Amino acid sequence: MKINENTLLEGHRVVLVPYNAEHVPRYHEWMKSPELQQLTASEPLTLEQEYDMQRSWREDNDKCTFIILDKQRWADASNEEEQCMVGDVNIFLTDPTDPSLAELEIMIAGVTKLGVRKFQAKIGVDNQLSVAMFKKLHFQEVSVCKVFKEVTLELTVDESSLRKLQDDVAHMKERDYRQSRSNRHELLSQ
Repeated sequence: MKINENTLLEGHRVVLVPYNAEHVPRYHEWMKSPELQQLTASEPLTLEQEYDMQRSWREDNDKCTFIILDKQRWADASNEEEQCMVGDVNIFLTDPTDPSLAELEIMIAGVTKLGVRKFQAKIGVDNQLSVAMFKKLHFQEVSVCKVFKEVTLELTVDESSLRKLQDDVAHMKERDYRQSRSNRHELLSQ
């Protein structure tokens, strides 16, 4: 999604950056793991397919992704950015008739910039760690699909939950990704 192509979000311990082509090789290595494939309901892709997927995430208007970096490691300019990767955050705008509905993997971004008012998480019924994590984040179970063996959890963003989300991310700073890459060692001193 173009909206985050130059956005860096800085938290206390992590930095979220746009998913770029330079991240693909490491991401591709991660996704070779049968365990990660199962936990994320993903199929293995070739490296070329992974690059196509990255371009799709970057260009499509219904997807938004950030790569999560370890802030401490990233602040050391001697580390390549891909060596600082620890995960990703994805938002899918799943209903073209309702742009305020989004499916996500980890809730970090989406409410203020995209106008999302309802988050859905679809998780394999056997992935109890993820189900528990989303329930801890106040998601409610709304359905179980026996055919796809997944549970759907939702969080509706009302005034109360919006204030809580804003409080939870109040410490985060939004920066220009291009500028921050060149002086990333200064982030920890600010």
